[in-house]
Amino acid sequence: MMKSTERSATGRDPALAVDWTGRAVECAGCAHLDLLHQNTCGPLWSCVHDRYAPRIDRFFATHSELANAYLAHPYFEVRAVAARHADLFRLPALLDDPDETVRWSAVARLPARMVARLVRDPDREVRIRVAARIDPGQLTRMIEDPDYYVRQVVARRLPEDLLPLLATDPDTEVRKVVATRAEGGLLPRLARDPDPGVRLIAVERMAPWQLIPLTADADWRVRHVLARRMPPQYLGALLADPDDEVRRTARERAAAGQCGGSSTHSLAGQE
Repeated sequence: MMKSTERSATGRDPALAVDWTGRAVECAGCAHLDLLHQNTCGPLWSCVHDRYAPRIDRFFATHSELANAYLAHPYFEVRAVAARHADLFRLPALLDDPDETVRWSAVARLPARMVARLVRDPDREVRIRVAARIDPGQLTRMIEDPDYYVRQVVARRLPEDLLPLLATDPDTEVRKVVATRAEGGLLPRLARDPDPGVRLIAVERMAPWQLIPLTADADWRVRHVLARRMPPQYLGALLADPDDEVRRTARERAAAGQCGGSSTHSLAGQE
C-alpha cells in the first residue's frame, strides 16, 4: 500500500483525511474495512469517504464494482466520481441530479441520443459537453445559447451548410470558428466582418479572385494578405498603400508578375 505520508508530502493532496461533513475519516467503522486489510484502499490516498475527489476516484478506479452503490450518496463528489465507473444503465437517472458535476459525468458517458434533452441545462459546463456530444444535426437547438463558449463548440461541429446561422454571432471568437470552416459564398461575407481577426481568417482561405474587391480594407494585416495572395494584375491600389509592408509586398509581386509576362500594371513612377 502507498504510504499516506508519501502522498501528503508531495503537496498535491491535502494532508488531512476529512469526510464531506468535515469530520475525520475513521476506518474502523467503514463497510470496506476488508479492502483496507487487502491494502487496496486507505486514508489519504484511496478512500470513498474522503471529501477530496482524487482519493474517491482512486477508490473507484480499483473497485469499480462498488460504484453503483454510491450513485445516490449525499456528497456530490462521490456521485460524480461513481458515475465515471458505474454501469451505463444506471446513469440516465443522473441526468436529473441536482448537482451539475454529476450531470456532467453522466453526459460524458451516456449515448449522445440520451443527453440531447440537456441542451437547456442551467450549467454552462454541462451544455458545453452536450454540444460536444449530440448529433450535429441537433446543434441548431444550441446556436442561440447564452454562453459564448457553448456556441464556439456548436460552430466547430455544426454541419457546413448551417454555418451561416452563426456568421453574425455577437461573439468574435464564434465568428472566427465559422471563418475557419466556411466555404464558398460564406467567406466573402465574413471578409467584411466588423472584426479584423475574422476578416483575416476569411481572406487567407478565399480564392485569389475573390479578394479583388477588398483592397480598401481598414486593417493593414488584411491588406497584406491581399497583396500576397490576390492576382498580380489587380494589385494597383495596393502599390501605393499607406503601409510600408503592404506596399513592398504588392510591388514585389507586381514586379514578379511583369517578369513572368503577366499583364500587371506598370510600376513606373509609383512611389
